[in-house]
This record gives sequence, C-alpha cells and structure tokens, in this order.
Amino acid sequence: MQDNRIRVLKFLTNFNVGGTERQFVQLVQQMDLDRFDLHLGCFARRGGFLPLVESRGIPLGEFSIRRLYSPLTWWRQVQFARYLRWNRFQVVHTYGFYPNLFAVPAARLAGVPVIIASIRDTGEVWAPNKRLVQKAVCKLATCVLANADAVRNQLILDGYDERKLTVIRNGVDLPRLDRRERTGPIRQEFGIPENSPIVTVLSRLNELKGIQYFLDALPAVLAGFPNTRFLIVGEGPARAGLEAYSQSKGYGRAAIFTGLRLDVPDILRETSLSVLPSLSEGLSNVLIESMAAGVAVVATHVGGNPEIVDDGITGLLVPPRDAHALAEAMTQLLSNPEAAAHMGSAGRDRIERRFSMGRAVHETQQLYTSLLQSSGRLVPEVGAT
Repeated sequence: MQDNRIRVLKFLTNFNVGGTERQFVQLVQQMDLDRFDLHLGCFARRGGFLPLVESRGIPLGEFSIRRLYSPLTWWRQVQFARYLRWNRFQVVHTYGFYPNLFAVPAARLAGVPVIIASIRDTGEVWAPNKRLVQKAVCKLATCVLANADAVRNQLILDGYDERKLTVIRNGVDLPRLDRRERTGPIRQEFGIPENSPIVTVLSRLNELKGIQYFLDALPAVLAGFPNTRFLIVGEGPARAGLEAYSQSKGYGRAAIFTGLRLDVPDILRETSLSVLPSLSEGLSNVLIESMAAGVAVVATHVGGNPEIVDDGITGLLVPPRDAHALAEAMTQLLSNPEAAAHMGSAGRDRIERRFSMGRAVHETQQLYTSLLQSSGRLVPEVGAT
C-alpha cells in the first residue's frame, strides 16, 4: 500500500532541557503521524527530553560532529545529504544556529523540495561574523521561520529576504490551575517556610540569561521581604560562577540553585512570581509557561518578550542589565499580592487566546503542506545519489 504521508525530518542539536528543545519535543509529540512520516535528526542523542521523544517511536538519527568548521564535518554533511536523498525527504526543518549551518546546505545538496531554517533569537549579542554566516546559509532555505515578530523584524534589518520570512509563535498546553503556594512538595524539598514567597527564575544558566543582574537585585528585595526565597532553576556553563557569586554576596539559603528540573509545573504551582532577566530572547517559553500557570511575571524588554507580556496588565517589563529596575518590579508585585494574582489571571487568559500548542502545531503542519504544494519540484527517487 502506498504511503502518501509527507516525509519530514526535523533537526536540532540535542535534547537538553531548554526552550527550543521543549518546543521541538512538544511539536513532535502532537504532530499528526497519519499525515506526516516524521523523522528526527540531531548531533548528539542525549538530554533530559530524549525519553519523551523515544516514547513515540519516531525514527531518530544521530549525525555527530566534533567541530562545525572542519573537512570532516563537510564530509559528514555529504553523508547526511545522501541520507536525505535516499529517504526521499520532502521537508527538512532545522532549529538553531548549528543545525541551520549543518543541515540546510546538505538538504539543498540533496535536492529536498522544502527547507526551513528556524531562527529563534534576535541575536542582539551575537558576533557580526556569526550573523553573516547564518544569513548566507539561510539564503539556501525555502523559508526562514521566526518565533516572534521581533525576530522577524531584526532579520529584515539584517537584510534577509522578507518574502522568505514566516512567524509561528511558540505554544503551550495549559495546565490545571491547582495552585499550592503554601504546602507543596517544592517547599518541603527545599525547606521553604509556608509564609515565604517564592520568586523563580527558570532558565538555562549562561551569560545571555542575565542571572547576575537578578542576583544583584536580591538585596533590595530582601530588605522589604526578608522571608523571600529565590529559586534559580536550570543548568548551564555559568552555574558554578553564579553559585560562587551568590555565596560571596552572603545570600545563604535565600538563593537556591536547584539544577535541572523536569517538574516545572510543580514549581510554578508554588511560585509567587516568575522572573526572566534575559539580555536577548526570541519568544520565551518560560514566560508562556509561567503565564499559562497563572503566575505573574517580570521580564526584560528584549526580543519577543513584549509580544507575550502586556506591561502592567499581564506582568511587568523592565530594561535589560538593570538590577535596580528588576528589584523595583519584584518588590511592587510582592507588596501587592492581589495585583499579582490579577496579572496572573490576565496572563493565563492571554496565553489561552494567543499561544496554545494546538495553534502552533496546526500552523507548523500547514506551513509544511503549503510550501510543498507551491514548490513545484519532484521528490528524488529512492537510492538516487
């Protein structure tokens, strides 16, 4: 029996816990496998989200490389191109800088009809050469997919072909609203008293996330609310330095580095306030998930954050690299729990209307179908090289 499904390969670096990876996995879990013959590719078959991908039984290929710029990597790209051609993939969709640079040229070499490169950050702190290299590679793509208007606008400023640019915003499945702020497992695990508000940062720990500015804001918050506990949830290369910095500031048990956690819904159910102090963003999954859980948010005014947070209504926006502004915003919401609760409720309504996962899946599948229909190109035969 002939299989008329569209053959799609989605490619990312690995399955470590992060915003792009989370969105990738959620899309994979909900795509219609009756319409799409879905395959996955990665550089490294590892990470906290890997079991979720493997549980659906979708074919997953590992195409490991040591360095992006080397003759061995070029040969690996040729091998990958042969793999794409042999398997007659009709759509290749890459996620992020390194997958874009590796897989987009290979897909073009293989004659894949539809090639989609995802750019999920405004790149405000990227080196100029990195931006130029990605721009050159994206010229080989059929479509460049952004996850926020802010990303699209930046790409236009950078000289990308506006006709190739499409925006599909991130999505999330709305959780149940069974908040347990006073007596939950997170408080028990970390010894947090019932009368202590919990301020949470959910983030990969690297320099782009602005965690040091968050730590610098803590003394002003603790001056007014000495019982507050600050959870820094996540892993990354900056963790050791940030923990040492926190200890040097004498925060003690007030600042808790939890490491990698997969129980984010439990954490949010006990969180009073979610803070994102990033220096650069695309469209933050953390903000979407926090607001979907009914939690008031404080975020920096960068990238696509203003597309999610309606300042003063669903949360507060502050300038990046401004510990004083972060402290003022946190203090404002901690001092007025009713206003914070109202923002949390308004935020959840906004996510339900504009950022559902069902919408993101539908728009992604429609993009694949429409681009393939308009490509006017034949699918390579099996075994062609």
